[in-house]
Amino acid sequence: MKINFLKTDYISILEKVDKVNPLRYAFNRNYIDGDVSRLSPYISRGVLSTDQIFKNLVNRGFDLNKIEKFIQELAWRDYWQLVWQEKDINRDIKNPQSDILSYGVSKNIVDHNTGIKALDTAIKELYKTGYVHNHLRMYIAALSVNVAKNHWKVPAKWMYYHLLDGDWASNSLSWQWVAGTNSSKKYIANQDNINKYTRTQQKKTYLDIDYSELSEILQPETLKELTSFDFEVVYPKSDLFNINDGKTVCIYNYYNLDPNWRKESNYHRILLIEPSVIDLQPIGEKAMNFMLSLSKNIEGIKVFVGEFDELPIGKSQVIYKEHPNNHNYKGIKDERDWMSSVKGYHSSFFSFWKKAKKEIFRKYA
Repeated sequence: MKINFLKTDYISILEKVDKVNPLRYAFNRNYIDGDVSRLSPYISRGVLSTDQIFKNLVNRGFDLNKIEKFIQELAWRDYWQLVWQEKDINRDIKNPQSDILSYGVSKNIVDHNTGIKALDTAIKELYKTGYVHNHLRMYIAALSVNVAKNHWKVPAKWMYYHLLDGDWASNSLSWQWVAGTNSSKKYIANQDNINKYTRTQQKKTYLDIDYSELSEILQPETLKELTSFDFEVVYPKSDLFNINDGKTVCIYNYYNLDPNWRKESNYHRILLIEPSVIDLQPIGEKAMNFMLSLSKNIEGIKVFVGEFDELPIGKSQVIYKEHPNNHNYKGIKDERDWMSSVKGYHSSFFSFWKKAKKEIFRKYA
């Protein structure tokens, strides 16, 4: 992984957007060395919006029909968030998960000792960098829930904890898709498939079998032992401040670090880190520090660790961006920047995409 992947200054982030090649993405995105954008950490933290990236591609003159796969990937982000608005994504969303042997996480998955070299390497990379290619995430999820027979939620929280691009909607609903609780069937991958997309040549593993056998696989001995995972959250210290001048306050959080949001106004700006929210969806120290570093793009921002009702802001008016985690906020709610006006719950991505594509392509193609 390139070092500049983790740059957090806004100018460098915008330069990354300008370098995205959506044409190459369509051809090799499923290979771990393929041309993926690696913009996901900035989208997840609300520094960039899907609409902002899409309009950058439009302004650069790309034919939308030739880059539809990349646009779809942006739309998936919007879709997962819209599902979160309407559904309890912490539960099996459509179907109960079947063939469960535990509600924990396998020790050898956490310890990157599964015996599947590509996945063990990916888990080490997750711990080191906070990033894993999306196809590898699916492989790890499939191993966790459909081979090790763990319920999806704890392994999903384990991965989310380490990801710099952690988006609980995208993460949990993708794991549910793999588990068959958000899809019509479970997702499985055998060793040949893993070898193909990870450029490995491993043989004679417990996944080196036909799909007919894999669909009936018993829990491998190496994945039976469970581990208790410590979701410790290292909170920063709050800045010392007390706002009593009546000036409006803009509230930022883990999902909104947009440096352009209402920046023309002379408002107070606070990064609110609520333990009641973070403890439900714990994040690791790297993810916390990444958020704090990104927040420095917002001029004059102050950090407050505590609950919304504890903010030392007197009677100041509050403005915030809509998000499912912000249900306890009180004030003026701004909408997020979506790619289309299509809202509400759609049971499948493609029922959503059919409507969104019609609107987007009619407007910009």
